[in-house]
Amino acid sequence: MATDRAAVLTAYAVLEDAVAAVNNLDYTGLDIRTLLELQSRRETLKCASAAVDHEILAAAQTQATAKDIGAKDWPEVLHVRLRISREEARRRVRDCDHLGPRSAITGEPLGPVWELVAAALAEGAINTEHVAVITNFFTKVPLWAADPVTVLQCETDLVADARVKTPEDLRKVAADLLYRLDQDGPEPNDDEPDPKRSFVMGKQRPDGRTDVTDVTAELDPEGRAYWEVLFDKYAAPGMCNPADPQPCFSGTPTQEQIDNDTRTVAQRQYDAFKFVGRMMLASSSGVHNGFPVAVVGTCTVAELEKRAGVALTHTGTKLPVKDLVRMAAQGSDNYLAVFDEHTGQPLYLGRAARTASTAQRLALFGRDRGCTRPNCTAPASRSQVHHLINWRDGGLTNIDTMTMACGSDNRLADTGGWTTTMGPDGRTHWTPPPLLDVGQPRTNHYHHPTLYPADNGDDGGESDSPAR
Repeated sequence: MATDRAAVLTAYAVLEDAVAAVNNLDYTGLDIRTLLELQSRRETLKCASAAVDHEILAAAQTQATAKDIGAKDWPEVLHVRLRISREEARRRVRDCDHLGPRSAITGEPLGPVWELVAAALAEGAINTEHVAVITNFFTKVPLWAADPVTVLQCETDLVADARVKTPEDLRKVAADLLYRLDQDGPEPNDDEPDPKRSFVMGKQRPDGRTDVTDVTAELDPEGRAYWEVLFDKYAAPGMCNPADPQPCFSGTPTQEQIDNDTRTVAQRQYDAFKFVGRMMLASSSGVHNGFPVAVVGTCTVAELEKRAGVALTHTGTKLPVKDLVRMAAQGSDNYLAVFDEHTGQPLYLGRAARTASTAQRLALFGRDRGCTRPNCTAPASRSQVHHLINWRDGGLTNIDTMTMACGSDNRLADTGGWTTTMGPDGRTHWTPPPLLDVGQPRTNHYHHPTLYPADNGDDGGESDSPAR
């Protein structure tokens, strides 16, 4: 039986009118018992509506792919159209995979993967937090225990508990059930790569530093062995001391340098860590996404003259201008690009001016700072140069006909139906394909936080006026 589009739209029009009427009710005169009952009813309706979302998304996925619509994947479709976070969009798509209707290869309809969970959600008896706990449980069930009978029994038990327990209590039930299924844990496998290794840096603080609590690392024995050797050499007393007029970076420091070294062991090891990074950049070659494998920073003329203010590196790091100038003078491992404060035009491209493509990329970095597609947070170091008019279609390789785009967005503009133009404000405007166009901003404000959308729509909803 074909879906009656008119009947569906009429039902939703009635629903919208009913919601509007409910929203305009006055609740202030109701007693506490009635108010709590209404809250429970509203929660049930909200939970049940999630099941309808799964049906709609599952039906949409049978008619088109995300690329047909102009997005990277289905979470991106929801992220753009519904203006929800990427994490929430991924959760909804994952829940749809488990709880939405399916079709067999031959076309006949199939029920959800977790039919009991889907039924409880449709009733409004459980919520999305319960679903998240159940999803996490099944991702941890060992394969040898995932036979149909065991899976069905686990689903039955978890849904029964979810109907009467909070997500926190359900999480304890799930942990106990998982323990009873697999008390010994996974079987050791010497051939499996060791996942317990990491090095993570958190975000910068307002003063530009990265606090020790925001840097975490877990070294394997080999990595520790390398750094112990390096620290023995470069973190020894008198080595790599920034307080020395002529720091010792090679050979053996003088006895005077050793005696005058008042740094702690932690400070010496950090100075060594920083020097090894600088030494690696000085000895490396090549480019990444068109940028030199080096520190690339930009600032204005006024900031350069005053040796004050904050420059921005192409990786998104904020760096005091005085430090950037000092780094640019240390050797061939850093690049300094200076731009006019008012026009944004490149005035000096340092050592990179001899290479046209590098100079253009540095200029684009100073202007765009990162991917220009709205909502994208990729910095310049993870972005590519994108021709506003494709080169194969006669596009020119000029500063005013190019922009920065991360790899996936660059492909969207090439084959995903997005179009890019240079606006009169000198900023790149991205127009989405029709099915993704919900009137969202055309330019990316993430890398330019001092700019704000205009109140009127005279320029497509964008403005380069400084924020007040």
